[in-house]
Amino acid sequence: MEDRTIVLDDIRFQPDMESLKKKLRIKEGSSSVEKLERIASDAQAIARPKVIYKVAFIESRGDEHVIIDGTTLTSRVLRVNLEQAHRVFPFVATCGTELDEWSSSIDDILQSYWADTIKEMALRVAIQALSQDLEERFRPGRTSRMNPGSLPDWPLPEQRKLFALLGSPQDAIGVELTESLIMVPIKSVSGMWFPKEVDFASCQLCSREECVGRRAPYDETLYDRKYHPGAN
Repeated sequence: MEDRTIVLDDIRFQPDMESLKKKLRIKEGSSSVEKLERIASDAQAIARPKVIYKVAFIESRGDEHVIIDGTTLTSRVLRVNLEQAHRVFPFVATCGTELDEWSSSIDDILQSYWADTIKEMALRVAIQALSQDLEERFRPGRTSRMNPGSLPDWPLPEQRKLFALLGSPQDAIGVELTESLIMVPIKSVSGMWFPKEVDFASCQLCSREECVGRRAPYDETLYDRKYHPGAN
């Protein structure tokens, strides 16, 4: 089978100082600014955020599952979301092992928190690079994405299948999936990007309050309207 896997490992990362200071609530002129600038400079010098993704094709569908490149993914929500799709883009994006190892050497609690925030920023840059590369190569049009573990309907154990679809993310970009299904580096994200004319975010089906990662408001009637087995 043709290898359709793409690795992005030359992603430029420059910490946005204004955004960092705002997020960390550091006021201009304070004694912390110089320390933050030094840490950000150190991070920029070694940072190598990375992405692995591929174009994969839907082979068949059941009521509660979809088979993609020979791998069965079990999720009613994912299956319904892929009703009109013929190809999908599984991915793993990470801040990179370089930043992860660097941050683990910082002993100061406050500066360690700053470093963690910088890693989150590097992860976002990796996701942006993925989105841009995906658009330039494949022109998928409007897209949405789902992440294993974000909903009970597509639980975290499905993470193993997503990693299998990508071959070896650990060899390609250094992201390891532990026995407890945690990705290392922690500042990594995996998921499935897919063409979809109507915007979708897992957050629409999640009622958890006070979620800092929320991307869309909870819609308490959406599942019954669209994803319940009797809805279609």
